[in-house]
Amino acid sequence: MLQQTLALIIIIFFISRLFQQKKKKQIANNEFILWLGFWIIGALAIIFLKQLDSLVNNLGFSSSAINYLLYLAILILFYLIFKLRLKINKLDQDITDLVRHLSLKQ
Repeated sequence: MLQQTLALIIIIFFISRLFQQKKKKQIANNEFILWLGFWIIGALAIIFLKQLDSLVNNLGFSSSAINYLLYLAILILFYLIFKLRLKINKLDQDITDLVRHLSLKQ
């Protein structure tokens, strides 16, 4: 129970920081909605952890729900890293094309 309370306090802190960034216009609307949804889903997963444990057991898995949530979080992080790498490579290619164009123009 203490761990769940601590996790919820941390999530509330992150959500408050998210609202501060939105207020200062440091974050776009789409990104704000994405992260707000992410933190709300995380909070709901923590609140309903016992129900998730029951669901995981009913599906025939032998481990607890928190383990599957951890696995899911790791998969999401790897996916986000992959998407970030694609975006960085595209930016690198765009910069290369721009520099090439500028150098040929001069």
